[in-house]
Amino acid sequence: MAYAITRSCCNDASCVSVCPVNCIHPTPDEPEFGTTDLLYIDPRACIDCGACADACPVDAVFPVDRLRGPDVVFGDLNRDWYRDHPNDHAWGAPSFPRSLPGEVGTLRIAVVGTGPSAGYTAQELLRCTSAELTMIDRLPVTGGLLRHGVAPDHQSTKRIAESFASVFHDPRLRMHLNLEVGTDVSHQELAAHHHAVVYAVGAAADRRLGVPGEDLPGSVPATSFVGWYNADPTVPADTVDLSAERVVVVGNGNVAVDIARILLTDPDRLAATDIADHALAALRRSRVREVVLLARRGPEQAAWSAPEFLGLRRLPGVELVVEDHPQVRAAIEAAAPDSRAVLLADLPLVRHDGDAEPGLGRRIVLRFLSTPVELTEADGRVSGLTVERTALTADGDPIDPAGPIDPTGPAGPTARRDTLRAALVVRSIGHRGVPVPGLPFDERTGTVAQHGGRVVDPATGRPLPGAYVVGWAKRGPSGGIGANRACARETVDALMDDAQARALPVPPAGRTEFEQLVRRRRPDAVGLKELRAVDRAERERGAAQGRPRVKLATVAELLAAGRRR
Repeated sequence: MAYAITRSCCNDASCVSVCPVNCIHPTPDEPEFGTTDLLYIDPRACIDCGACADACPVDAVFPVDRLRGPDVVFGDLNRDWYRDHPNDHAWGAPSFPRSLPGEVGTLRIAVVGTGPSAGYTAQELLRCTSAELTMIDRLPVTGGLLRHGVAPDHQSTKRIAESFASVFHDPRLRMHLNLEVGTDVSHQELAAHHHAVVYAVGAAADRRLGVPGEDLPGSVPATSFVGWYNADPTVPADTVDLSAERVVVVGNGNVAVDIARILLTDPDRLAATDIADHALAALRRSRVREVVLLARRGPEQAAWSAPEFLGLRRLPGVELVVEDHPQVRAAIEAAAPDSRAVLLADLPLVRHDGDAEPGLGRRIVLRFLSTPVELTEADGRVSGLTVERTALTADGDPIDPAGPIDPTGPAGPTARRDTLRAALVVRSIGHRGVPVPGLPFDERTGTVAQHGGRVVDPATGRPLPGAYVVGWAKRGPSGGIGANRACARETVDALMDDAQARALPVPPAGRTEFEQLVRRRRPDAVGLKELRAVDRAERERGAAQGRPRVKLATVAELLAAGRRR
């Protein structure tokens, strides 16, 4: 019986390289790679060897005959992908790991960040070079979005962190946590102690709606909401108020879907995960019964992935409905077999009165073609969200769907407006990078100015010697965890090319001097021993409650646990 790849696929292609018959696609060499919701196994070519299941870092691969309940659909998804993308599974040209000639010497490389892009970068550097690495993070714990971004009910996705454990414990790597580049040490100081510095700092900010009332209490960016339920120590425990019965989430990407799902999942189910204790307590007290996922565009342009949306559909005790609208109904009826809109085909179409109290039971309302124009206020906080119907072209497409939201148009003042009553509005329309002190920043894209992973001077296009970037800070906030693997390889290839060409600057100071600098600047910076102590403490707390771990939710708690080693 053939194998199938399921919902938790991370797309990092670990399975592709071990398949003896090359039946997993798209591969990193194919144009569709990085654009599909998951990778797919061709059931006609699969020889049932199980090598892909053993290699998968997130436990997403199973025999088709072992799929049960809602997961059965993934057998069909894998098979149907090859109906639309026939492939003869021919082998491409072989590729071999690179290495640097011995005369290059031992490089010292700093990696700023400890999330997925940093982890893949460190893996590649340790595999292909003899470099000594320094990894730096502003928080006293590693993981980046793996720890603070992945939803707590996606425990299998978090297993990819285990593949980075050997990286963090490699004897050639030293770690400095609770150290912020740009505040505690500068880029120039990093460059003075390392041949190269690779920035893997992600995209820490949210895109803004640009409408009145956006900064009222009760208007929360998605990064804060996700950090709140994931025990991000920079997000206070009282960030989210769940005393209202309706929550509006602006956006319909995977993060928005995660937020809706967490808000309406039975807290007893979440109690078996690593959700933050304060979030679990708030969800047990929550009065939320309805979540509205609001989208400016139509269902055919929905931003969620099919696996994530299918997970939303099977949420126990929660009704999933679509707000009825002629153009939405027409889009669903005309949906192509592989479109986002076809996933809505058998959902109820309902008239939604956002000014009325939610009905009995719990439900998620998908509301399309609705543009936010203002957050309304009562008693000093959000009381609702006013929306108007998105203007459409003659072909039925939204006007300027990627442009900034303009409260005065483009539909004009005569467009129909509605106010959705809600005391909590979560803004989930995408991330945006923030400038890194000492590096050029592209304000238009919200990324570090770069070419092929090399940081460049935007005025001249010339590379800044020894400065590199990877992940969302490089390519913008797109692509899942696995996309960082190919991204890291490109950046490391550029760094190795420069090393081989003797283009890397020689730092005047070494590793010992950098550690002395860290101790002077940040005496409470911590390293691998403290990280192990934190991990042990969280796992012990989790074991006592039948959970994978109970996270420490403040910097003070994390530092205290590290010192108790």
